Amino acid sequence: MTHTHTPHAGDDNAADTDVVTLLMRQHGDIRNLFDEVEASTGEDRKDAFRRLVRLLAVHETAEEEVVHPFARRAFPDAEEVVDERLAEEHKAKESLAALEDLDTEDPGFLPRLRVLRESVQTHARAEERYEFTHIRRSADTARLASMAKGVKAAEAMAPTRPHPGVESRAANMALGPVAALMDRTKDAVRKAMGKDG
Repeated sequence: MTHTHTPHAGDDNAADTDVVTLLMRQHGDIRNLFDEVEASTGEDRKDAFRRLVRLLAVHETAEEEVVHPFARRAFPDAEEVVDERLAEEHKAKESLAALEDLDTEDPGFLPRLRVLRESVQTHARAEERYEFTHIRRSADTARLASMAKGVKAAEAMAPTRPHPGVESRAANMALGPVAALMDRTKDAVRKAMGKDG
């Protein structure tokens, strides 16, 4: 049984001092995980899907905590841009919730996964175009690094591949529901950025 290796955002060991670079790499990780879920079957597909769900949950939570609040203050017409991104995130979360309850071998799984993929990729392109470019323009090096620290704290909650060791599948399954993961991610991000609750 060969595991497809999905690159992790930290694999190149580059310094994560720019939040935009880090988030763009996460968008790449998410695309790779969608590929991995579609290309695999059986237990491998279940495992890849679980990692995709966790990365999406953590990535969106980090953006809600780090990117959107900064964007709202950083450029003209930001309110509308951020509200559009939040609406897209809400739609993606609804698609994700519908998929979470389906068995990965269910005939309806892949068509629904493709709907989710389309909404996630549309959302990512809009963020890159409308938010990330403004963040690069508006944030100084210290602010980019501080925001990256928050995103890295979130990323630590969702490794994109299984931990080595026989117990990994059971351990990954025992991590609890997505809502609880999002709460833990919020706390980790706020702590990393020096904010309380």
